[in-house]
Amino acid sequence: MSKAKSSRDRRIAPPGVARVTRSSINPQDSQRTKPADSGLVDDLSLMSVSEQQASLARKGKSPSTKAILSSPSGSSVPRGALGTIGRLMKLGRVRNIVVVAGAGISTASGIPDFRTPGTGLYANLAKYDIPYPEAIFNIDYFSDNPHPFFSLAKELYPGHHRPNYVHYFIRMLHQKGLLLRMYTQNIDGLEKLCGIPDDKLVEAHGSFATAACHLCYTPYPAEEAKQAIMNGSVPICTFCAGAVKPNVVFFGEDLPEKYFQHAEDFPKADLLMIMGTSLKIEPFASLVNTVKSTVPRLLLNRDPVGPFERRPLRRGDYMELGDLSDSVQKLAEILGWHSEIQDLMNSHENGLCSYTDPSNSSGENSDSSETDSMH
Repeated sequence: MSKAKSSRDRRIAPPGVARVTRSSINPQDSQRTKPADSGLVDDLSLMSVSEQQASLARKGKSPSTKAILSSPSGSSVPRGALGTIGRLMKLGRVRNIVVVAGAGISTASGIPDFRTPGTGLYANLAKYDIPYPEAIFNIDYFSDNPHPFFSLAKELYPGHHRPNYVHYFIRMLHQKGLLLRMYTQNIDGLEKLCGIPDDKLVEAHGSFATAACHLCYTPYPAEEAKQAIMNGSVPICTFCAGAVKPNVVFFGEDLPEKYFQHAEDFPKADLLMIMGTSLKIEPFASLVNTVKSTVPRLLLNRDPVGPFERRPLRRGDYMELGDLSDSVQKLAEILGWHSEIQDLMNSHENGLCSYTDPSNSSGENSDSSETDSMH
């Protein structure tokens, strides 16, 4: 039993933030606003979202970004969230960007998100005969009955989807030397597949790249686990006879060790970008409240979420609501990156297609492409 104990000990999360939980109530910011330097105050003074814009957004209309703002040099940039953030970036005011992302960044790749009524994953699980939608990602339910998750896993396993414009925009942040870290809830692996380096990426909810026993945490060959699951079998631990699963974090499980790097990253951030997430899964959702109170936060999303649902918004908070790909492309155009991102997409995707053997069902890149988690 010593082997099981030592393996489990390595998986226990540090005190304070131990397990993934669901939350329908998002925590409020606990920090008081502190004075920023005068230049940044001038820039952030442009970032207030009016109640009229927020009201339009809730009714399904995107806030207008067509107004024109004259810069001190006399040039013009679009007014609004994207124009203001773009101006800060072009002025060199931000150099350590942290990106927080959810399932919404992968919908343009053909992967459904989790909570959209009618089309989200949780709205289409009736065939699995589970007591409630989230049960399919509940570790206690899995321990009792792993078959529903394994049936779903056949659809979730990586290899069928490609990164989209949003992924390549984030890679461009890295190539420009601006990305401090990306924290993703997704398990689709599209971040890695588009070329974001491991040291810039935190997969907060795990991935399909590795596998282990869900009871004793003894590692298990990931490809063998995948083959068993695809063949309709339950992979079994050779040490304790428990069910083996991919190292995707379920409700009630410990978070990966790398997640706790946030304690160093978020205090260093000078811009937080939040993309395509409902901010309903704790402790991930609370990360957005751990940047300094003077740091601008940009929400690119379909709807207001978390602290962006409050009125009035915190000074320095701004949101661009609507189609995520459209919003990201607008920001890229403001920055003058659009053509560069398109060229990067074309060259990288052509390389991926030539590298991956289509006759290989698992794909040489399958360990690098993982599907979305439980937000």
